[in-house]
Amino acid sequence: MRQARFKLRASVQDIDYQHPRNLKKAQVAQLAQADWLERGQNLLITGPCGSGKTYLGCAVGHQACLNGLSTRYYRISRLLLELTQAKADGTYQKALSQLAKVKLLILDDWGLEALKPAQRNDLMEIMDDRHGTHSTMIISQLPTDQWYAAIGDNTLADAILDRLMHNAHRWALKGESMRKRLQEID
Repeated sequence: MRQARFKLRASVQDIDYQHPRNLKKAQVAQLAQADWLERGQNLLITGPCGSGKTYLGCAVGHQACLNGLSTRYYRISRLLLELTQAKADGTYQKALSQLAKVKLLILDDWGLEALKPAQRNDLMEIMDDRHGTHSTMIISQLPTDQWYAAIGDNTLADAILDRLMHNAHRWALKGESMRKRLQEID
């Protein structure tokens, strides 16, 4: 659990289904079983700011840990920074190898910042190493049809997204910010 470095303490038991956001208990229960992780499938969570994407991602990741599966959470900007530093200090291949072994890799805030060419290549390496063997969860404010543009290079975008999307479960959340709702309660 500590190695996962989750941003939030979250559990599938504490997910709020009262707030209308296009999330169903059956979907969560299915993914909490972790069969999809054993099959190396992916999960793509999209929706507006404050819709609970990060909480849901951390909750599913927490459940994966409880099921005995190695899990790692990253904000994508921090992962790409770590990989840049790893190139500089000679530990890049080791870092890629470690990422390839994690059963569930959670990448949050996908598409918020424009990617540099080296960062696109880093993502390609990660997705290629993980494809078909281990699962990746992507959390993004952008709908999936905008991910090509967010990656910025059509050829690499095609290769990266082909490895992510063809075997992915998708949660497209909707609705107002959960943060706004919680402030109204106080």
